[in-house]
Amino acid sequence: MNTDGHEHAIEVTGLRRVYGGGFEAVRGITFSVARGEIFALLGTNGAGKTSTVEVLEGLAAPAGGRIRVLGHDPFHERDAVRPRTGVMLQEGGFPAELTVAETARMWAGCTTGARPEHEVLELVGLTGKHGVRVKQLSGGERRRLDLALALLGDPEVLFLDEPTSGLDAEGRRDTWTLVRRLRDAGTTVLLTTHYLEEAEGLADRLAILHEGRIAAYGTPAEVTAGRPSRISFELPDGYFLGDLPPLAALGVCGHENDGKVVRLRTLELQRTATAVLVWAERAGVELRGLDVRPASLEEAFLGIARTGFPPPGRGREQGGEEAA
Repeated sequence: MNTDGHEHAIEVTGLRRVYGGGFEAVRGITFSVARGEIFALLGTNGAGKTSTVEVLEGLAAPAGGRIRVLGHDPFHERDAVRPRTGVMLQEGGFPAELTVAETARMWAGCTTGARPEHEVLELVGLTGKHGVRVKQLSGGERRRLDLALALLGDPEVLFLDEPTSGLDAEGRRDTWTLVRRLRDAGTTVLLTTHYLEEAEGLADRLAILHEGRIAAYGTPAEVTAGRPSRISFELPDGYFLGDLPPLAALGVCGHENDGKVVRLRTLELQRTATAVLVWAERAGVELRGLDVRPASLEEAFLGIARTGFPPPGRGREQGGEEAA
C-alpha cells in the first residue's frame, strides 16, 4: 500500500559509484521501480550490478546522483528505510550449529515487527526442517532459509540477490510462484539473477547494465524487440544450402551452415518459417531437428555482451544520458 504518496518504490537518478583509484563502476544510471512491481537488474560481468544494489540497500553511499527507496535516502535515512525492506544476500553466513528454528528466532529478534518464524518457514517450504542444523541443510535449503529471513519483517520492498542459486528445478519454480504471490500482494521486488529465463518469466520490467551504464531498459518484450528469431534444421541427404530459395527472399538477416545443419536468423519469424516449410513440402523432404525460437532475453543479453550498446530506441526508453 502506498502510505507516503510516492508512486515509485525505488527512484534512481544519475547514480554514480566510484571506488579507490578512481574506478567508476556505475556511470550515471537512471531508472525507477513502481510499487508492486518485479524489476530485474541484470548485467554482464563487472557491469556495476552489485555496486548499484549495495547503494539501494543502504550499504554504501553514492558518489553522485539521487537515490530514493520508499521516498527516503537509504544511506542517510537508514532508520526510515531498513524496517520496511527485506534483503536476501547471495550468502547468508548463518552459524552452522544453530537449527533452522533457532536461526529464524535469532533473526526475528533483530527485525522490527517480525512475523512468526513458523509462518515464513512454511512460505519457503522449510516446515519440516525446524530442528535441522544449518550445516546439515543442502545448498538449496540454505537459499530457502535466506529467503525466509528476508521475509520476516513483511517488507514493502524486497531485494533478492540470485534468489534461486543452488535450487533444483522444482525449488526454482516454487520460488517463482512465491515471488509472484508477494508481488500480487503489493510487495515491490528488485532481483538480480544469472538465469535469464528467470528474469524473462518473472520481471514486469528490467534493466541490463553494461560497463556501468544501462544498455537496455523496459519490459522483456521491449528489450527483445529488434532481436532476431532463430530457425535451425538439418538438410536432407543430397541437399545443400544453395538449394533453398534465396535467403533474402525468405526474410533471413543472417545464417550459419555447419555441415548439414542450417541456422537462420530472421526479424520476420512467421514469414521465414512459413517459406522454409513450404519449400520442404514442395520438395517432398523432411527437415530433421527443426527448431524455431522467437527472439529471447538471452539473445538480447548476449548481443549486448558481444557488441555493447544497442541502437537508440531499442529497449532504452528511459535514462538516455546513462549510455551517452
